[in-house]
Amino acid sequence: MNAAVQLTEVSKVYGTGPGSVTALDGVTHGFAEGTFTAVMGPSGSGKSTLLHCAAGLDSPTSGDVQLVGRSLRGLNETALTELRREHVAFVFQSFNLMPTLTVRQNVVLPLTLAGKSPDRAWVSEVIQRVGLGDRVRHRPSELSGGQQQRVAIARALAARTAITFADEPTGALDTATALEVLSLLRDQSRAQGQTIVMVTHDPVAASYADRVVFLVDGRIVSEAARPTPESVAAQLAQLSSRSKVSP
Repeated sequence: MNAAVQLTEVSKVYGTGPGSVTALDGVTHGFAEGTFTAVMGPSGSGKSTLLHCAAGLDSPTSGDVQLVGRSLRGLNETALTELRREHVAFVFQSFNLMPTLTVRQNVVLPLTLAGKSPDRAWVSEVIQRVGLGDRVRHRPSELSGGQQQRVAIARALAARTAITFADEPTGALDTATALEVLSLLRDQSRAQGQTIVMVTHDPVAASYADRVVFLVDGRIVSEAARPTPESVAAQLAQLSSRSKVSP
């Protein structure tokens, strides 16, 4: 299978000299088209840094990242923005909602900025499935934190991009909504061929993915296919004991 996202010998070092911190240490990994991958590891293992470098939001200190077959090395910010706008959606812990726009307007905003016409039926379905069907005319200030997170998730899925990066997308959600969102992510991968890369600390969330990639101290140390909550929890416990940093 072709890799929608390919990292080759990617390292990321913050700072210089004795006080420098290596967040990623020579990571080589491909995320195949149409797959749903969970990225897990102890706190401080480099999960969010991996996501940010893979998405082109942060530049590696060394190594190469390719998105949909195109290397990010040497691209200026305009070219990066255009590439992400066309092929990538994000669900990060900061919701980045426009305060003056309604739920529906926030959901379709990336499509509007890209000059694309939203699929109204699909937008309505996504909003309904994240539990905001009765909030479409509300603005962010009228929503709880969990509801704002649902808007961010709906916005990412409504765009039907080739790749979605998600950093703890269900962390602020109640259990029922979290499971619905995870099912929606899985459906997007299987039915629509979308590549989804999700950072999570939750073994239940990870069990919705096709596979789990485990990081320790900036390195991928193992993978697991067809994960279950129990197998993921056991692996995390084992890896946490090996990590330099306690979870």
